[in-house]
Amino acid sequence: MRKTVLISLLLMAGASGAMAKNVFYKASSPEIRYVGRTIADKDGKVSFDWAGTYFSTDVSSTGNVYLRISDSGESYYNIFVDGNRTGVIHVTSDTLVRVASGLSPAAHSLKIQKRSEGEFGKATVAGIEVDEGGRLSSPEKKIRHIEFIGNSLTCGYGVEGKDKNSPFLVSKENCDLSYACIIAGFFDADYTLIAHSGRGAARNYGDSCQVSSETMAVRMMRTFDMVPETEWDFKKGYRPDIVVINLGSNDFSTLPHPTEEQFTDAYGTIISQIRAGYGDIPILCVSPRVGEPALTYITEFCRQTDDPNIHFGGSLNGIYNDSTDLGAASHPNYRGSLKMAMTLIPRISTIMGWDLPLPTLLH
Repeated sequence: MRKTVLISLLLMAGASGAMAKNVFYKASSPEIRYVGRTIADKDGKVSFDWAGTYFSTDVSSTGNVYLRISDSGESYYNIFVDGNRTGVIHVTSDTLVRVASGLSPAAHSLKIQKRSEGEFGKATVAGIEVDEGGRLSSPEKKIRHIEFIGNSLTCGYGVEGKDKNSPFLVSKENCDLSYACIIAGFFDADYTLIAHSGRGAARNYGDSCQVSSETMAVRMMRTFDMVPETEWDFKKGYRPDIVVINLGSNDFSTLPHPTEEQFTDAYGTIISQIRAGYGDIPILCVSPRVGEPALTYITEFCRQTDDPNIHFGGSLNGIYNDSTDLGAASHPNYRGSLKMAMTLIPRISTIMGWDLPLPTLLH
């Protein structure tokens, strides 16, 4: 696993006198492209909170590149230059941080990804500054887009933890090492992660009731994960090519379990909301690691539907083991996430007609 390098924060907002000659691009500028659920305000600032939300731009500058960002709590962000992760930012307040420097004269891609969940903080991006003489330009849009609706496994909860006995830390959550981002990277696709740890389709983890409020069936309809009033406008937002649903672990990991009717009603609501929002796109339904009864319920749901664009993705039960494949709080580490991704990649390839690269041996 790659070593995390924490980028130091340079200046607090308001102390930017030394930056007077910089070229400033508001967050809502067309040169900056966002992927995910975002809201821009009248001042050109852009806010979001779902894990995995990211923005990118192409940078031409041999000097410094700065990000102006604030957070409502504490959040961590991955920084990528030309596809390589160069560092991690920890943001707890209004901040100016250097995200790149010393680049060659050619244009470079810059991507900043929220790696932690909305539960820990909401981001507000003010903009990007480049040293005098530098500039930003609009990046190319990817031709594919996958949306994942899930829970902690989709968020990368504890994925960087040392072992299963390590406690969860926000700093060790990294959605980029989750099975979802691995799959998106394999297919060179944009992605959105509509996911929250501990949430199920019908019942959330540890709930004393068989049916919970605030499940993913509810949260998936929001612009912000943590703000119930922010209803997402599916018609004005992005439209993925395929949606992958990986829910059920929290419904059945503790008692009392929802009944089959309660679970499939909630699962059907999620399907209906996807259909209403995105139309007749493929939906891949994944049975979680907990096995039964989720496996039977999801299998039967897919078998009995008359929707030809609903596909059963198989079961993740037994895909990764309980020793080398677990990170913090008994959640999958990168190896475990990779095994999940390798299980689902062939199904997505077949459904979408997206080619798999052939091994050298078969060329």
